[in-house]
Amino acid sequence: MIRASWVAALATVLVAGAGGLWLVRPDLLSFHQAQQKPAVAADPAALYYRDPDGKPVYSAGPAKTADGRSYVAVRRGEDTISFDTGEAPVQAGRGKILYYRNPMGLPDFSPEPKRDSMGMDYIPVYENEQADDGSIKLSPGKIQRSGVTSEAARLQVLRSVIRAPGTIRLDERRVSVISMRSESWIQKVADVTTGTRVRKGDPLMEVYSPAISTAAAEYIAIRRTPGDATGNLSAGARQRLLNLDLPADALASIDKGRTAPIAIAWTAPRDGIVLERNAVEGMRVNPGDTIFRLADLSVVWTLIDVAERDLSRVKVGQTATVRARSYPGRTFEGHITVVYPQVNKQSRTVQVRIELANDDLALLPDMYVDAEIGTGGSDPVLTVPDSAVLDSGERQVVFVDQGEGRLAPRNVKLGFRAAGRTEIRDGLQDGERVVTSANFLIDAESNLNAALKSFSAAGGQP
Repeated sequence: MIRASWVAALATVLVAGAGGLWLVRPDLLSFHQAQQKPAVAADPAALYYRDPDGKPVYSAGPAKTADGRSYVAVRRGEDTISFDTGEAPVQAGRGKILYYRNPMGLPDFSPEPKRDSMGMDYIPVYENEQADDGSIKLSPGKIQRSGVTSEAARLQVLRSVIRAPGTIRLDERRVSVISMRSESWIQKVADVTTGTRVRKGDPLMEVYSPAISTAAAEYIAIRRTPGDATGNLSAGARQRLLNLDLPADALASIDKGRTAPIAIAWTAPRDGIVLERNAVEGMRVNPGDTIFRLADLSVVWTLIDVAERDLSRVKVGQTATVRARSYPGRTFEGHITVVYPQVNKQSRTVQVRIELANDDLALLPDMYVDAEIGTGGSDPVLTVPDSAVLDSGERQVVFVDQGEGRLAPRNVKLGFRAAGRTEIRDGLQDGERVVTSANFLIDAESNLNAALKSFSAAGGQP
């Protein structure tokens, strides 16, 4: 028969310690408790303690890792699972737990707390979190881990710059071609060559034209007629000279000298640069042949290629700044005069004409330039960061931060975009805070909540 003292001496009891469950003899229990000291002071508000590296290792009391680091205290309301009960801590005002959903977003629900195959706890869904507007509520811990940030919508003037390359072109209205309207011969050519700058009235050449000489002789004869002593000229004779494109200076000389010259001095019709000279002394000229071509470069055009996507922001009358690659640091100011009504099907660009003053003739035809066009209004508009907008193509949504972790989707109408911000024309008020990061995670959470609600309304609530 075994003595009772031996039974007491050999008996063991289960004692919970920091590292798990231990078998301890009753006569040594008091000694063990006297020698054991906690690694760290206990936190009265802690539900349990977790591994500092996030490993699935927990402790009911203070503990340390093998390398001496203290476990992290987990308090009530930190979006965690209670060590004691296995249920999500209930926060004030969250209401009753309806069910638990899969932490990975899978269509798997449970009426009771559970874990998935990877050891992750199912997420509780509370009755007052099932809003009709698709809003969700995140705990402070989840907001911090997800990197959710928000910013207030504010009034701001949006301005942006469209940059486009281009070339200098002649102003078509300032180009003159000198040709004859009758068969003629060039008697003499003035000292002008291609590239020479001439003034209006400067001599270019002397021309003999039988048709002009005949018309001039007839004109003088009519003027010498006694019946025309008052100086009234025959309209027909004078008009024939004008029809032959006789220069005004030559006609004035005929009127003054009362003689018909053999050679007519032909002069420049405008200020400009000689772009083309085909005149050679003694050459025969047919009607319509180009003898000289002059261009006034005091005003030039810049033709730039604007991308098709920017076309709506370009208007006639807008100011443009042009920089020539030949003159670093110098700018030329001009205005948009024409937006050409045709899209280049290869480059998907539209030509835009900018008119520039060129008094010192620094800008030359076919010179490469870069243009900048300032776009946007001068009045402040409601704006949010570009990252705050979720654009699916069919609808544009922002998530409004309603406080206490509640985020609600809001349909908005967008406007102008510039400098990393987007104009909100409808759907948002000045000062309302919108989520600017982790939007896609929140959108997925909101869509999942909407799907769960639809599932519950159909009678399939877990």
